[in-house]
Amino acid sequence: MPLIHVVVVLVVVGVLLWLVNSYIPMAGSIKSILNAVVVIAVVIWLLTVFGLMGEISNIKVGK
Repeated sequence: MPLIHVVVVLVVVGVLLWLVNSYIPMAGSIKSILNAVVVIAVVIWLLTVFGLMGEISNIKVGK
C-alpha cells in the first residue's frame, strides 16, 4: 500500500472521529471507549500495513 494511501486513511479516520466527537452528543465515558477502540484499530491496521504484525486472519482466539 503506497504511503499516500496510508496518510489519506489516517486523515479520513481522524476527521470522522473528530466529527463524531464534536457533533454527536453522547456521554463522556462512551466517547472515551469509542476513541480507544478507534485508536487500537488504527494501530493494529498500521502494524499490519507496515508488516510488523501478521495478517489479522491468522490470529486465533480460544481453541
